[in-house]
Amino acid sequence: MTATLEPEVGKARLRKEDARLITGRTRWTDNVSLPGMLHLAVLRSPLAHARITKIDTSKAKELAGVEAVYTATDLDPDGSIALPCAWPIVPDMKHPRRPVLAADTVHFAGEGVAVVVARDPYVAHDALEAIEVDYEELPVVLDMEAALAEGAPLVHEDLGTNRNALWVFDSGEAGTGGDVNEAIAEAEQSEDGIVLKRRFRQQRLIPSFMEPRSVVVDPTAPQLTVWSATQVPHILKTMAALTLGFPEHKLRVIAPDVGGGFGGKIQLAPEEFMAILVARKLDRPVKWTESRSECMLTAHHGRDQIQDITLSARKDGTVTGLKVDLLADMGAYLGPVTPGVPILGAFMFNAIYKFPAYRFACTNVFTNKTLTDAYRGAGRPEATFAIERIMDELAAELGMDPLELREKNWIKHEEFPFTTVAGLTYDSGNYEAATTKAKELFDYEGLRAEQARRRESGDPVQLGIGISTYTEMCGIAPSRVLAALDYGAGGWEHATIRMLPTGKVEVVTGTSPHGQGHETAWSQIVADQLGVAFEDVEVLHGDTQSSHKGLDTYGSRSLAIGGIALVKAAEKVVAKARKVAAHMMECSEDDLEFANGTFTVRGTEKSTSIQDVALAVFAAHDLPEGVEPSLDSDATFDPENFSFPHGTHLCAAEVDTETGRVTLRSYVCVDDVGKVVNPLIVEGQVHGGLAQGIAQALFEEAVHDESGTLTTGTLADYLVPSAADLPTFTTDRTETPATSNQLGVKGVGEAGTIASTPAVVNAIVDALRPMGVNDIEMPCSPMRVWSAIRGRSAPSEVGGVEAGGGLGSIDASSGGAQ
Repeated sequence: MTATLEPEVGKARLRKEDARLITGRTRWTDNVSLPGMLHLAVLRSPLAHARITKIDTSKAKELAGVEAVYTATDLDPDGSIALPCAWPIVPDMKHPRRPVLAADTVHFAGEGVAVVVARDPYVAHDALEAIEVDYEELPVVLDMEAALAEGAPLVHEDLGTNRNALWVFDSGEAGTGGDVNEAIAEAEQSEDGIVLKRRFRQQRLIPSFMEPRSVVVDPTAPQLTVWSATQVPHILKTMAALTLGFPEHKLRVIAPDVGGGFGGKIQLAPEEFMAILVARKLDRPVKWTESRSECMLTAHHGRDQIQDITLSARKDGTVTGLKVDLLADMGAYLGPVTPGVPILGAFMFNAIYKFPAYRFACTNVFTNKTLTDAYRGAGRPEATFAIERIMDELAAELGMDPLELREKNWIKHEEFPFTTVAGLTYDSGNYEAATTKAKELFDYEGLRAEQARRRESGDPVQLGIGISTYTEMCGIAPSRVLAALDYGAGGWEHATIRMLPTGKVEVVTGTSPHGQGHETAWSQIVADQLGVAFEDVEVLHGDTQSSHKGLDTYGSRSLAIGGIALVKAAEKVVAKARKVAAHMMECSEDDLEFANGTFTVRGTEKSTSIQDVALAVFAAHDLPEGVEPSLDSDATFDPENFSFPHGTHLCAAEVDTETGRVTLRSYVCVDDVGKVVNPLIVEGQVHGGLAQGIAQALFEEAVHDESGTLTTGTLADYLVPSAADLPTFTTDRTETPATSNQLGVKGVGEAGTIASTPAVVNAIVDALRPMGVNDIEMPCSPMRVWSAIRGRSAPSEVGGVEAGGGLGSIDASSGGAQ
């Protein structure tokens, strides 16, 4: 008999991939070195908006070690190449052509105008200084409202407007709820009604992944091979073929180990296409690897919204309507999903609350800045921030406890499945359970009592308590929903399982990890499904030659979609093996039970393992009639619904009213991510998400001066927190399995980022509310907090540490920055 294996799903396995990643014994894209390889360096515009009147590359071409220098006319003579945007959110959306290199006009500081090809990267970068470019400077527009004003400078003159698109959802028109204008008017006219209007600002952020972007192209193999530090090798392959007119079957894309992404590596970068064009032109391998400052300047940015929120309610706290008017900064161009990012948030502003009427209107705006695109959470952090902030504002206006107000309005656990005013059906959840556990861990009542004592005593260090009860939609997305939203691709995922003759297993996944631990979690899932040892499963990913089909990793989709594709493929393997096992044991398939990797004839001790079946199939000496000698199976899974993780995050912040300094005293989060495959991986995802969400609240901001120059273009100016800058997190979970998939799993990769930002800002505002403060623009630096206390606007925080939140803006309870 085969030894009984313990279930793998739910086990806190150390990650298989960590040994090579932590020790550096892996192959990042920049480690790839090929015979005869050349190196690229890109000359970038120092101006945010200008006409190019002359480019002279002759001196650069004469330098020793320089093989070539190309401009736009060299790589794209007829100007036909346009980098793709996959999400035309409305039929009349304005979509400017995004070139590989600017030909006649630059539209943001950092846009490429020429590329040097040299024998080593140092020569290539030195040669950039020998290129002479003359510019005719043009007016810039950096503010969204100014960009929409009559007579504003145009980012793209040929478009005739800076408005990219207007997208509207109205529950009254959609039939998912009432008329929000009527709800607001009724509240305004009723003695029992209240209407709140608030403006919130989502600052611009820069994804700060550890590994800079890099691409290597080898045109000398039978297939043109591209190595790229990308989240989306399959999408890159398809879009490169379509954009460049290259035969897709002659293109291979490899995403080796990738050092983080957070959405910042889904962009189909100009440099990826540039490298392909140069490699084909020279018939030599080429490499481009960016510097950190180049990354911060030209890799896409995130967030950057102005949110005007109107909420109507009755004075007992019952919400009656929600109206959202959004301005979203696209930057100068559109990336793959740029215009659709704020639309993802459209379905989440109502959050966990039972609003009867809702309207969302988003105006996308072009400015002379680096384009924005998906950044961890992509639309959902922005929505959660706005609704959680205004729920706190409503509680303050009504004199209610903010948790009691939320509980009065949220969906009760017995009401699931619940169709929201935005038209989504939440399949499962238990907000009461998560909140009860969080309150206990946090000592909510004790901290409220301490807060009251401090206020009464006039303590200069005030205590604030911040709340965020969130949900999010992940598993992007059912293909039919994406079609309804005019997205250019589907939401399915693919997996293949190969049973090897010795009983070992190879798993090929269409997901493409960049730190999430897929090799470990996928091994655990497959080990349970097939009844094999965890160590006997190998996971292959990121190479379109071995993984020919997939839609990659973003939007917390990998487990809820890619993981279920694995289950479906495993079921097919077992079904094939069952036929052979029945033949081997001379019984009916219906008489076989399968458990723990073993087929057993019901009511007997006669059995055979799936490994024995795999060897018999390989030998193929005695197979049932019509059965082919293979157990290998694949599956493509398209979900019926999103998954909806949720949770309650509580933050205690101490604010020094004399200096503006913020100290995070404690942070508790209780998340419900459905069935957990590996608790260690979940814990790591939550911790990383919390760090990024807290960073937005306190530290990070991309700042441009009045000419459009990025003044926070290094890590000395753009403050990314370290572990020393953050408190010790208290984390826990409740478990409400998803009903939309067999494993009951939900996403977790973005949960911490989505929930934590409003929890922290709510805590700071709560501490200062007795002083008349009801908002502080992020990041909540000491200067901004101090200025808010004194009722004045903070000075322009451009450049230096203050633009990034200020060193010492947080003193973590674990011993943070001083």
